[in-house]
Amino acid sequence: MGKFKNFGLVALGVVAGILVSLNFQAIADRAARAPLPVEELRAFTEVFGAIKQNYVESVEDKKLINEAINGMLSGLDPHSAYLDAEAFRELQVGTQGQFGGLGIEVGMEDGFVKVVSPIEDTPAFRAGIKPGDLIIRLDDTPVKGMTLNDAVKRMRGKPNTQITLTISRKGEPAPIVVTLTRAVIRVQSVKSKIIEPGYGWVRVSQFQESTTDNMVKHLDNLYKQGQLKGLVLDLRNDPGGLLYGAVAISSAFLPAKTLVVSTDGRTEDAKKKFFASPEDYVRGSRDDVLKNLPAGVKNVPMVVLVNGGSASASEIVAGALQDHKRATVIGTQTFGKGSVQTIMPLGNSTAIKLTTARYYTPSGRSIQAKGITPDIVVEEPGASAQARLREEDLERHLANDRDKSADKKTGTRVKPAATPPAAEPPKPLELGSKEDFQLAQALNFLQGKPVQGQPPKAAAESKSGS
Repeated sequence: MGKFKNFGLVALGVVAGILVSLNFQAIADRAARAPLPVEELRAFTEVFGAIKQNYVESVEDKKLINEAINGMLSGLDPHSAYLDAEAFRELQVGTQGQFGGLGIEVGMEDGFVKVVSPIEDTPAFRAGIKPGDLIIRLDDTPVKGMTLNDAVKRMRGKPNTQITLTISRKGEPAPIVVTLTRAVIRVQSVKSKIIEPGYGWVRVSQFQESTTDNMVKHLDNLYKQGQLKGLVLDLRNDPGGLLYGAVAISSAFLPAKTLVVSTDGRTEDAKKKFFASPEDYVRGSRDDVLKNLPAGVKNVPMVVLVNGGSASASEIVAGALQDHKRATVIGTQTFGKGSVQTIMPLGNSTAIKLTTARYYTPSGRSIQAKGITPDIVVEEPGASAQARLREEDLERHLANDRDKSADKKTGTRVKPAATPPAAEPPKPLELGSKEDFQLAQALNFLQGKPVQGQPPKAAAESKSGS
């Protein structure tokens, strides 16, 4: 027993050394104000020692420490995480818009991987993977018990290699098994076209490093085809991305120096306001590409299209344009991810992704676990809003500090009774196509025509009571 106690003291020193090596000023500040939790750290070292001495197989110290860090972060909220060297590289590559994999934005739910949104024009999208799908097996390996990073590693890989996904889907009596071939995922973050003479459509599928430049090019191309009488900014199924990209896209349509978004957290660095100003969206020594925008962009009548797959950065844009009455928001309630994650490199090619603040729209609304409520609700064909995974459905989600319907202690929002999912899940819809019901209603609004809230089939079923 004496030997074990001695080991515990050594391990306690190891833990203290780790805390020092992280060199976070916030840790130092808190340590100066309050003593270290010695009893809790002693419990940690006792568990560490018990594993080292008694576990059925020998375990490396590095693995135990990494798993402890991973558990410490994943226990906070769904978006904080430990990034090992490989995961950190993949994060950096992903923001540049190119990586090898399946094309799925995912999160964790009840120990399984849950699909937030498939990325357009990718193997997952073409195979019919849908938001809300629960991935329960990767090849022959059960997902239960994996970390999100481990699951993502397995799904990513060299192009032209295959992986079999077993999926549980609401409304389906048996699991769905689908084999996908990995590909180089080049996310085309901006698309555009003229949908009718004088009316343009611009879609942002993800906020990446190149999104602002691409947006300017697409808007310039639309205006070269004639002056626009109306513009639809499509943010449906946009899972978010870089904060400065959201500020830039908002700034493209707002007057200079207009407040776009504010953030608030415990540290001074987390308390910020971002304006439609180059110093808040231009990175490094790059030029302000927004100065090349066509003049008509600032006052063209606008609609922003959103749905339950619109999250984070896309919610910032929708909220800013809605609060400043620059655009009418049409669609369904958004995902509700209103928190800011800061990437903190640890100096050994690893990093932590830590939730450091909540963000707020210009009027002071918190989007966390609530989302953006459209000005005009237009349902998606064959889709039920309740069938979509949203932030409020995630375990340990951060509470909305400004929503009276939220339980501040548990972070669980009071939800209405769920309606049954559609009997048959909808087929993947090509956004921007002639079959795109929500886009058709956005165009109707811009042209002063009546807007239908439900697709014809859904409206007929509602009237008949079926």
